[in-house]
Amino acid sequence: MRSPIQTRYEDLPEELPIFPLSGALLLPWGRLPLNIFEPRYLNMTLDALGAGRIIGMIQPDYDRDSKAAAPPAEPSVYSIGCAGRIASFEETEDGRLLIMLKGLCRFSIVSELEGRKGYRRVKASYDAFKPDLEVLANFEVNRERLFERLRPYLEAHAMPLSVDVLKGLSDSSLVTSLCMICPFDPREKQALLEAPTLKARYDIVLALLQIAAFEAGGIDTPRQ
Repeated sequence: MRSPIQTRYEDLPEELPIFPLSGALLLPWGRLPLNIFEPRYLNMTLDALGAGRIIGMIQPDYDRDSKAAAPPAEPSVYSIGCAGRIASFEETEDGRLLIMLKGLCRFSIVSELEGRKGYRRVKASYDAFKPDLEVLANFEVNRERLFERLRPYLEAHAMPLSVDVLKGLSDSSLVTSLCMICPFDPREKQALLEAPTLKARYDIVLALLQIAAFEAGGIDTPRQ
């Protein structure tokens, strides 16, 4: 039975405010905490709270800008992002907003619209990603191999993350969480976002951890 607060496909807005943030990855069914303090993004968040609570997370495409003849007025962004619903928010004494964004559905940019109150907006299409709204189907993950590669990665990046806590997650939640919290390169994050299936996403994150573990000396030779 569908929850009364669960977002339906027809609820997704065609005109979507976007938050370009390098290295920040939001995936469908994932949860991303954000600290909002810039005036334009405070405007964006407050507007979203009054109109459906949905914003789009997307990464700047600095590689494209580096090849441009002149710097653009606003950073270029990738063509695919992920819409999220503000699931909770808290005001701080110093005027910030702490929000939790729940990933809903990926989108592709059809065109950029006129900005509003300093923040950017796009015309978005969700047609290619409608299955994102379905509950994640579980699939079998080789956890022994995954954690073997994860441990040296966490150590190399001094990440205070308990593997024991991760072991309590379902396979689908585990893969989604690792994709979002590991500090992969922005281009790698974008590849994870654009992966067509959760299984493909798992294959990518396993390969990224394998390379990092090999470089850190945690695995003697790369293995498939």
